[in-house]
Amino acid sequence: MATSIIDRERIDLDAEVDRASPPALRVPADVRLRVDPDDFERLCSLNRDLRLELKADGTLVVMSPAFSRTGRRNVLLTTRLTNWSEAAKLGLSFDSSAGFTLPDGSVLGPDASWIRLDRWRALRPEDGDGFARIVPDFVAELRSASDSLPKAREKMRDYLAQGVRLGWLIDPKTRTVEIYRPGRDVETLANPTTLSGEDVLPGFTLDLTDILT
Repeated sequence: MATSIIDRERIDLDAEVDRASPPALRVPADVRLRVDPDDFERLCSLNRDLRLELKADGTLVVMSPAFSRTGRRNVLLTTRLTNWSEAAKLGLSFDSSAGFTLPDGSVLGPDASWIRLDRWRALRPEDGDGFARIVPDFVAELRSASDSLPKAREKMRDYLAQGVRLGWLIDPKTRTVEIYRPGRDVETLANPTTLSGEDVLPGFTLDLTDILT
């Protein structure tokens, strides 16, 4: 997903937003905006056609709609993960519209993610509401042609720092996949045809047909 990071002194949303007819969120490229978690949830509810994320320092990240090819690839990725998850009954899969509140206070939405069922069921009711306060066991990011590779890699490192156990950065442009695991160097695969879910997604093998092409 193409992103624009904005970070400015916190604004009064009540003064800026017409609740009767919420406008699209438009921010000049050189303006940075900071929001607190409560304002972030309000922004998301008023801009449901946008994908928004919140960094740990309060920086708002606005992501544009995916290019058509990226959207198609993401459907294949999410569908294949979900089909396995539904059959294995070991956990729950989530698509790119799901955001999670991580321990550092950031709210991130991977392109695809998965959480073990026992961990999800152990959530307190209040932690499961809104952007659930839980770290996915697995995340995948599908790089769009307009995405910055350094920023994508930074996001993957952030996931690991917050407790993600396995992460895939899938890059159709270079036909490579970077595999992120805690305490290990990043492994880069060139032109892989499949990916193993290893012990995090036991029994799952992702067919990369039509995802890396």
